[in-house]
Amino acid sequence: MKFARRVFFGAGIYGIVVLLPLYFMKEKLGRDHPPEITHPEFFYGFVGLALAWQVVFLIMSRDPLRYRWLIAPAILEKLSYGIPIAVLLSRGEVSGGPAVGGLIDLGLAALFAIAFVLIWREQSDT
Repeated sequence: MKFARRVFFGAGIYGIVVLLPLYFMKEKLGRDHPPEITHPEFFYGFVGLALAWQVVFLIMSRDPLRYRWLIAPAILEKLSYGIPIAVLLSRGEVSGGPAVGGLIDLGLAALFAIAFVLIWREQSDT
């Protein structure tokens, strides 16, 4: 259970640290990676939804056994960014920060899956 607690706590903290500054970077992102963001509602909606999941990860870290069925959508949350980024990376359509972030999300998806298996095994042993 310690593994799952650490994985979800770490994922939640990491996600908050990475995502929260995006609320203040819309113009900078548009300058550094044109074109500028033309639909801020989608941008801020993405950031808000992603931040909400980080809070879910922190809640899950408190009692992974109780929230074990949320691990499946948590894995999907990580794959929904990681897989498209991996495809875009393979096509040479993305690099830098997004590529690193996508690969980190794929790694977190794997850690979430390991946590699920370990929780399942621990639960069946009791």
